[in-house]
Amino acid sequence: MAVPVQWVADLPSRLFSSADELVTSRSELVQENARLKARSLILEQQVQKLASLTAQNLRLKELLNSSELVDEQVLVAEIVGIDPDPFSHIVIINKGSTEGVFRGQALVDAHGVMGQVIEVTPLRSRVMLVTDVGSRVPIQVNRSGYRGIAAGTGRKDSMDLLHIPDTADIQEGDLLTSSGLGKTFPVGYPLGEVRKIERDPGEPFARVEVELSAKVNTTRFVLLVFRENQRRFGEASSEADKANSQ
Repeated sequence: MAVPVQWVADLPSRLFSSADELVTSRSELVQENARLKARSLILEQQVQKLASLTAQNLRLKELLNSSELVDEQVLVAEIVGIDPDPFSHIVIINKGSTEGVFRGQALVDAHGVMGQVIEVTPLRSRVMLVTDVGSRVPIQVNRSGYRGIAAGTGRKDSMDLLHIPDTADIQEGDLLTSSGLGKTFPVGYPLGEVRKIERDPGEPFARVEVELSAKVNTTRFVLLVFRENQRRFGEASSEADKANSQ
């Protein structure tokens, strides 16, 4: 009879011991689960970062490949900010006068014309995109040679041609390139394709809408284009700025 009595007497301590082990085991499981979730989150973030870097490298490769197709000197820049004014299409790039960047310089991406520099500081520059309402790009129809002016309208992916007569040799699907007139945008860079032409018999001019080639709203890395004389002028201006600051 002593053994059963002793077993009954020890039962509370065994129950408390088992309960303590259960609580400890559950606590360890909760902690381990939390560690695994944190680790999973870190791994997901690393995978996303890897995917982002891979896509970024592909975009840089496209950009550098496109730079080999042009005769002008180019400088790779990164878009690092946008103008807070919702009615302007202006971005900020991480290159400035110390790199020879100058006001009026053309900016392109791997696909076409993007904009021009409107303000320069030593380390940053502001660029007005071609979609801004103040933007004007002299163009040429690649097929026929017809020249005109493309204007920004505030839309994010298109421009309009100004004062195009109904009789102008221009068709939907025509490729438009920069004509080089005005000496801001070098000749031959793609601007876009004619997306729509609206002709009204009662109006002297047709409405011509252009779908842009450049990825204006998604491109991160861009090219600043230098002609030889512009490069020297930009570098000379940079040296002059340095001299004046001393």
